[in-house]
Amino acid sequence: MRLDLHMHTTFSDGVHSPEEVVARAIAGGLDAISITDHDNTQGIVPAQRAARARIRVIPGVELSARWRGQSIHVLGYFVDPAADSLVAHYHDLHARRDARMRKIVDRLAAQGVRLSLDRVGDQRASGVVPYTRPHLARALVREGYATDISDAFDRHIGADCPAYVLVESPGPEEVIETIRRAGGVAVWAHPPLSLIDKLLPRMVDAGLRGLEAYRPWARGIREAVAAHARRAGLFVTGGSDWHGRDTDADLGSFFVSEDDVSDFLEASGVSGSSW
Repeated sequence: MRLDLHMHTTFSDGVHSPEEVVARAIAGGLDAISITDHDNTQGIVPAQRAARARIRVIPGVELSARWRGQSIHVLGYFVDPAADSLVAHYHDLHARRDARMRKIVDRLAAQGVRLSLDRVGDQRASGVVPYTRPHLARALVREGYATDISDAFDRHIGADCPAYVLVESPGPEEVIETIRRAGGVAVWAHPPLSLIDKLLPRMVDAGLRGLEAYRPWARGIREAVAAHARRAGLFVTGGSDWHGRDTDADLGSFFVSEDDVSDFLEASGVSGSSW
């Protein structure tokens, strides 16, 4: 069985709609996927409807957090997409992202890059999707201020650019609790090796259940992250972190097997006969 437990749609910073993602996953030979949009679960139901009986869609989300200036992402699997804890998180973070985007647009205008917030909003699937820098990057390309997405980040909105504005996010313990209250299983997404020793104990104390180790990384990094998971008594998950960009491989090019993530599936109440 082929699984990819990390991908994004137009309900966050992905390029393709949930329905298109499902179609591409099926075409790529995947048996199960998880829609894990950033701070948004609006794409789950459309994906599940499109999947019908052809592919399993695990409800997921990727929540944004920050610790000592470092961006931390925590995946929540098997969440209730409409849980009150998630809705409250979305409302708070979306408001912060909206305020941040207005500041970035104002800073760009002061530099002669005049782009209305409406143009940025045109890049979102709907008004319920929070503003992200990839949306802004696509708008900059569309309006002729950048040649491509990389150029937009390099010259206009990257972390070292004058227009950059940091978005305030909750701490990792808080988002883990949000996932737990939504009935989900919390997994640290693409954990940086430089932070694992410092941050993992407090995340485990907060209820973290796993680390994402199986992803398109060098083999040595995958093995190192998996070893940290084993030492901490955590399970391992994996996924492509697919956004559908031109630089991304086709869905199905990267996958994990049921054996690779058997501990995760068992902890989530899913086993062979459940599929």
